[in-house]
Amino acid sequence: MVIHWNRGLAAGASLRHLDETAMKQSYSRFLKRFELVHSARASMAVQSAELAAPFESRVKLAGSLPDSGRRSETIRIALSELPEETSHGGQPKPAELYLPPSHRKAVHPDVMLVTGMRGAGKTFWWVALQNPQIRELIARLDHRLKPSAESEVRAGFGVEEAPDLYPGRGELRAMVSGGTDPELIWRTVHARHLADADHPLKTLGSWLERAKYVASNLEGIARLFRMRDLSLDRHGRHSIMLVDALDRTADEWRDTFPLIRGLLRHALAMRSYRRLRAKVFLRSDQADEAKVADFPDASKILSSAVELTWSRRDLYGMLWQHLGNSSQGDLVRPWLAEGDWPTEEIAGGRIFRVPDVLAADEDAQRSRFHSITGPWMGKDPRRGFPYTWIPNHLGDGDGKVSPRSFIAALRTAAMDTAERHKDHAHALHYDSIKRGVQQASRIRVSELRE
Repeated sequence: MVIHWNRGLAAGASLRHLDETAMKQSYSRFLKRFELVHSARASMAVQSAELAAPFESRVKLAGSLPDSGRRSETIRIALSELPEETSHGGQPKPAELYLPPSHRKAVHPDVMLVTGMRGAGKTFWWVALQNPQIRELIARLDHRLKPSAESEVRAGFGVEEAPDLYPGRGELRAMVSGGTDPELIWRTVHARHLADADHPLKTLGSWLERAKYVASNLEGIARLFRMRDLSLDRHGRHSIMLVDALDRTADEWRDTFPLIRGLLRHALAMRSYRRLRAKVFLRSDQADEAKVADFPDASKILSSAVELTWSRRDLYGMLWQHLGNSSQGDLVRPWLAEGDWPTEEIAGGRIFRVPDVLAADEDAQRSRFHSITGPWMGKDPRRGFPYTWIPNHLGDGDGKVSPRSFIAALRTAAMDTAERHKDHAHALHYDSIKRGVQQASRIRVSELRE
């Protein structure tokens, strides 16, 4: 419909002869008619964009589920199975592994420092890289990461108490307050991982005793590092010590900085070897150059740091990875994208990988996601579009969104829809999406206050 404004002006002239009540009624009818046309045009535009020929030429979207009601329920179940915790607690499953571009760099053995905001995936990778099956899967996804699969990986500090692997908060506090050099502490932890079973570092009873042994046997420890490096090099493998959760090394925030500084110095010292590495996961606010990098050549670490980032495309790619490998995967995968879902066989199980078009093409992602949610965040397009609305409302001051918040919002939205709008035409109701985002945002604020 095209509004002819010349006719409108003529109509306006005749309306001047009507009384005030008639004018209001006529104008009200005009507004309603205009809004109806505007809404219809917007709906047609959205549908046309989602069914554009260039996209259809790349991926077939014909649904394989019998009807929209069953499809919505199936997808809702799959969304409800999204993990409650993407960072801590439990071993990551190979099927959950999604490898955005910045993360491919982060897991390479030669990267010493990995940074990221809370919930970006630092602890996920700290745990995942200790799993040989996941390291093997990483190497299959990117052949440049083959050294990761063949590495010997040990934990140098992390979210779990592990006194046989590294000192706890109390021991660290006692050693630092007693004058033990923080760099010496980390060198001791690393050396113990490399030592044979009958080495004094394995037989001494406390971390303080071990640190004293290292301090009084510097030449012997240097020889230990060198011999292990030569042995690893002959076999073409790396030995990597992973360190995470450094905010848990001390009770006071300011007391963590000496330990971080000592750790970065140790990581830099390991670069003199071919096969020995320390990989440090730090929150972005912990990588304060003035507080942790005031030592020679510190710029070599900070300038080569890799930040874990999540673009909007990465977040939805991760979502498809979870849905495609859920209990409903056999029904969901053909509906998301007919054709080839690459597979990997790991430990007797099959893992499905997201097709390239759904991982890289935002038009394809938007079309599929709006089939899950409906095109709008309300009854008309003025409320926004779910594909962009969710990341925009979960972003921090810099517009960054953590996968933890994104997953939490969608899982909550699925459960809320099942409870409040179970007969809704789509898997997610827009009001439930809003509640999911609100809940995820409250959790996020609590995390940032810690």
